[in-house]
Amino acid sequence: MATLSDVATKAQVSIAAVSRLFNQDPTLSISQDTKERIYTVASELGFKGARKRSKPSKKLFKIGMVLWCSPEDETDDPYFLSIRQGVEKRCQEEGIVLGEVIRMNGIEDGASLNGMDGLIVIGKIDSRDLDSLYGNNDRIVFVNNFAQDRQKYDCVVSNLEQATKDVLEHLLQLGHKRIGFIGGRDYSPVKGERKGREIPEIRYSVYEKMMRERGMFSRSDVYLGEWTTTSGYELMREAIQKGNLPSAFFIANDPMAIGAMRALYDEGIKVPDEVAVVGFDDIDLAGFVQPSLTSVRIYTEQMGRTAVNLLCERIKGRDIPLTVTVSTKLMVRESCGATSDSRNGQL
Repeated sequence: MATLSDVATKAQVSIAAVSRLFNQDPTLSISQDTKERIYTVASELGFKGARKRSKPSKKLFKIGMVLWCSPEDETDDPYFLSIRQGVEKRCQEEGIVLGEVIRMNGIEDGASLNGMDGLIVIGKIDSRDLDSLYGNNDRIVFVNNFAQDRQKYDCVVSNLEQATKDVLEHLLQLGHKRIGFIGGRDYSPVKGERKGREIPEIRYSVYEKMMRERGMFSRSDVYLGEWTTTSGYELMREAIQKGNLPSAFFIANDPMAIGAMRALYDEGIKVPDEVAVVGFDDIDLAGFVQPSLTSVRIYTEQMGRTAVNLLCERIKGRDIPLTVTVSTKLMVRESCGATSDSRNGQL
C-alpha cells in the first residue's frame, strides 16, 4: 500500500506538503501545477489517504487599518466607529484577516504595516504620512477623505456638500430667515499629536457659502467646539445667554444636536415651536429623543464595507483608481418644525 512518503518521493515534494494538501490546509503555499502533480501521483499509486479534491481555496488576504481618531473619539461620536465596524463585518464575511490597526494620534516610532496585503485609511490622513508605514501604496483605500492624489488611490466618501445643501434648503423652505450653525473643528492628524493641523470643515464651508449668497450670513450665529454632546450643550447655552436666538440651527452631528436640544429644554425653549433643530449622521438615538431629531442619514457602515470591496479588487489586480460617493438622505422628523404629514418622512 502506498504511503505519504511514496507520494512525496515520486512527486518530488516534501512529506509535509503532501500531508497538508490532503488535509486541505488553507495556509499551504504551493503552485496549482504542483498540487495537480501530487494528486496525479497519488492516483497512480492508489494512495487512499487523500481527501476528495476540491477547488483551489481562495487566497486569504491580510489587511491593515489606519484611523485618525482615538477610542475616546469613537465613544463621543459613533460616526467613525460605524465605518470601522463596516470594515470589520465585511472582512469577516470574506474571510479576510484584519491585521494591524494603527491610530495616527498614538503611533509609535518604527511602526510598520508592510506585512499587509492592503490598507484602509479612515479619516483625513495625509497620504504622505503613510510613506514610512506602508510600501505598497497603490493598495490603499481612503474612507471619508479624498486622497491628495486621486489619480492613484481609491476613495470612499459621502456627499456632505449636497447633504448640507439639502438641510439648508429644507429650512429655508420652511420659512426660516435666520439659521445658526453649531459644529466641530476638523483636523488632519499629525504623528503623535492629539489633534493635528486644523483644516476646513465641509459642512461649515457650505453653510457659510450658502448663507453669504443669500445675504443671511452672520458670524455671531456660528458656534464651534468639539464633536461631543457636552460641547453641543455648552455651545447652545452660549447662544441662549447671548439672546436673540436664530429661529433654526443646523448642527453638524447628532451628538452635538442632542446636547443642544437639552440646553434648549433646560431653558424652557420649545423645539421646534421656538427654535428648529436639524442634526447630521442620523445615529440610532435620533429617532427616539423627544422631539425626534431631523437628521441627515450617512451610510457609514456601507462606506466601510465598500472600502473592503475596493481594496480586494486592487489586490487582485485592478489598476484604475476609483472614487465611490455614497449618497445621503434627509430624514425629516419633528425637531425641524415640518408639517405633520411630512414628519418621519424622507427627502
